Amino acid sequence: MPAIPPPANLPVVDYAAAPGGFPADPDPMSTVRLREGLHPTAKVGAYDAPGGKPRAFLTPNLAGVPLTVPIVERRSGWAGVLLPSANRTLAWVPPGNWETVALRDQLVVERKTFRLTWFRDDKPVQTWRATLGTWETPTPLGRTFVLGRSTLVGKVYANTDVFALGAVPDDPDAVPAGLRGAHIGLHTWYNDDTLGKNVTDGCIRITKSGQRKLLEEIIPGTSLVVVDKLPAATPGPLTGG
Repeated sequence: MPAIPPPANLPVVDYAAAPGGFPADPDPMSTVRLREGLHPTAKVGAYDAPGGKPRAFLTPNLAGVPLTVPIVERRSGWAGVLLPSANRTLAWVPPGNWETVALRDQLVVERKTFRLTWFRDDKPVQTWRATLGTWETPTPLGRTFVLGRSTLVGKVYANTDVFALGAVPDDPDAVPAGLRGAHIGLHTWYNDDTLGKNVTDGCIRITKSGQRKLLEEIIPGTSLVVVDKLPAATPGPLTGG
């Protein structure tokens, strides 16, 4: 399936809302670990199907950090990847100008039980109590990924870096005006008073020690999936930090 050369005037996928026309993730609630990430080594076209229409470009860096997007499917040399700055959406990338990154980890968030579990090589490592979005601004369901990390000024984040995720609020107009255009984040908070509650604008909060542990271990491209609840047989020790 040869790639149609993309026009030079196509938009570049960046931190703002991704352009439309891309297909839906065929299995957005899957908790099967995504084992490979795709890192562009040059500007590459993002298509709506293998051999389909080019709709945007992916570049080696997004918002100043190296871009790695998890691979969901391969077909005839093409890679279907989770699209950043859009929810539950794929882009197809043709062969060439990208390299693969091994992904050992996965983060799973359960909305009904307010917990985040870190898996490595499909085995649970640790689970933390989480704070999630309100009913008006829920934490978006489905699989996304760790886009990168950044430092946000302010003691509310306990002087600890945050993870920006590929996901954005499902209803961008429902969040406060000052947060419009922002991505869903995974971060800590200056206290643990709201753990187990729905109080955020969609972000996921865990303990300070938990966030620092994940910052030490989790690399960009790691998948994070938000479900209502995992099956009861899924193991995972619940800890506070």
